[in-house]
Amino acid sequence: MKADALPLLKIAAICISIFAGKALQAQGSAYRDTAGIPEVVIRGTLKKDTLRRVPASVAVLDAELLRQNDGTVITSLINQVPGVYMQQGALNTNRITVRGIGARSQYSTNRVKAYVDGIPVSTAAGTTVIEDIDLEVTESVEILKGPASSIYGTGLGGVINLFTKKSERPAAASAGITVGSFGLVKQSLSAGMRGEHADVRAAYQRLRSDGFRENMAYDRESLTLNGGYRIGEKTDLRASAILTRMKGFIPSSLNETDFNLRPDKADENWNAAAGFESYDRLIAGITLSHRFNAAWHGETTFFTHIADSYEPRPFDILDESRTGFGSRTLIHNMHRIGGRAAQLTVGGEYIGEHYRGGTIENRYREFPGRGSIPGEVLTGNRQQRDNLNLFAQHGTELSERWHFEVGLNLNSTAYSLEDLFATDSLDQSGNYRYGAVLSPRAGLSFEAARGRVLYATVSHGFSAPGVEETLTPSGEVNTDLRPETGVNYETGIKAEWLNKRLYTEAALYTADIRNLLVARRIGDDRFIGINAGAVRHTGVEIYVSGKIPAGKMWLFRPYFTGSLHRFRFTDFIDGDANYSGNPVTGVPDRTANLGIEIERSGGWHFRVNALHVGAIPLNDANTAQSAPYTLINLRLAYETKLFQKYVLTAEAGINNAADTHYAASILPNAQGFGGNAPRYFYPGEPRSFWCGLRVVF
Repeated sequence: MKADALPLLKIAAICISIFAGKALQAQGSAYRDTAGIPEVVIRGTLKKDTLRRVPASVAVLDAELLRQNDGTVITSLINQVPGVYMQQGALNTNRITVRGIGARSQYSTNRVKAYVDGIPVSTAAGTTVIEDIDLEVTESVEILKGPASSIYGTGLGGVINLFTKKSERPAAASAGITVGSFGLVKQSLSAGMRGEHADVRAAYQRLRSDGFRENMAYDRESLTLNGGYRIGEKTDLRASAILTRMKGFIPSSLNETDFNLRPDKADENWNAAAGFESYDRLIAGITLSHRFNAAWHGETTFFTHIADSYEPRPFDILDESRTGFGSRTLIHNMHRIGGRAAQLTVGGEYIGEHYRGGTIENRYREFPGRGSIPGEVLTGNRQQRDNLNLFAQHGTELSERWHFEVGLNLNSTAYSLEDLFATDSLDQSGNYRYGAVLSPRAGLSFEAARGRVLYATVSHGFSAPGVEETLTPSGEVNTDLRPETGVNYETGIKAEWLNKRLYTEAALYTADIRNLLVARRIGDDRFIGINAGAVRHTGVEIYVSGKIPAGKMWLFRPYFTGSLHRFRFTDFIDGDANYSGNPVTGVPDRTANLGIEIERSGGWHFRVNALHVGAIPLNDANTAQSAPYTLINLRLAYETKLFQKYVLTAEAGINNAADTHYAASILPNAQGFGGNAPRYFYPGEPRSFWCGLRVVF
């Protein structure tokens, strides 16, 4: 294995000095929060409500949980959510799947929509990159699994809502640094203030890593700004902006032999080309909200996302840019039906995006040792994407125990293409449109006993093909593609036990999806999108969390999450091959998380987490699969006050403590060309160490 860029002894010395030099007297004598399971408030549903009353499967990652890793990427935390799986081939190569939806994407997340402070993160083409939203600025994350809310469109996978931190004090500032194995260095600075009518906060982060593989260096800078101003008693204005600059080299995937014997190497072609991905990206929005009276409240967000990216690859160089603008309006009406509270929300969301992309010849083979060298222009096109969602959702209390929601979403997606350059005489410039799709939803919850709620929901979902799926490698448009559509059926229970010391959830679901969009590989690292029939996703999800106090000194928080899947192609014919009945490619058959958090008076926190991931089919024929694996992560932290004005946190951890050899991500349906073995595997990072220091004023 490649030696760590930052030796273990150096990391240990830094960690020891932090803990030894800062072990001051803690303020207070008891652990944090001795009460029972809290009433978690959901902000991303029809109205703010407690977790257990929402008739849908919703997961919440709060501020405390988001601090429970090394702060580099959210992968380990996302993977604690049952039914959600995030693969991380590198810091810039991630893919999130929800209940198996989106597993066929090659290198990015699609079929899952995401918002930050109500601003769409997902592009009009369906691509989502949430790893740009740094954990240091994130207050909470809410994940709605499946098409569980009409007000966020109709994504088949679901919705991820991120909320950034806001200034809560008259003045506050913080600084932090984390160092770790393989050259990991993360620096963060933030400052904010709040007055009677306004608040503002700014945060800067820089994350660098050499990586444990060849050609894996990563460097990302981000600046996050948000603020609000109360214009009057009834009107508020809020603005947010996130600017990211990233350059990450790409080691790419390996064949089975190299994966087992040389997981630290990069693919030879990607290494010779010094392949990388770089971009500048801006996400910004401004929201105006107004309370007309006690019954009516409205809010409108105007937003933009701009990206300019450059990606040298062994087979070509991809140069592309996106500029998107849009607005999102919601109007809420609180009323009563038969004396019971009810709420109606109507609104719409429009995203218009201009995409320009092209490929350039890569002449790296002609200039060995110099990395990628641009040559002749190969392809070029412009594409205008327009996506419109109109929605209405109504929720009402049928009685003290019964709650009912019904919603409707109308989606229209269209795009126009201008072929700027093609290697042949085919010109596919023109206008294309997917037919309007109407997606209904209904959900019902029943509080069978105090703190114990049963729910059931049925919902329709829709996902249009992305740019990468509509375009072939030669720059042509696949006009035969149809959107994926599906119906999700779900029932579950959310319950508190033992005087709120124990909280449990269980969900059973099945989703029937038609016109499944898959990637057909036509060359090394090259693919086109096709519709391949139908698939059925059925699964069971379990969540258990408890609090066990031990006197006044200790608090134990054990937890378990698990999911068991049966995802099958029900009708899948690709050319002459019939894969009907086979397990869906790229999805583990099971996942499980077991862990415990221990808090001791005096500011000490300890956490251990074990993630188990089952086997993953690597191709549609199911002739190969990845091996199951288990990862163990540890974290120890100490928090104390200094001079009544400073809060100091020192922390250290071990990722993959058992040094498990595993595939952190897989490339579905990889094929070997020119006599080479297929490259399915992205090796996971071996055992690594980290420690950090954070000071808040």
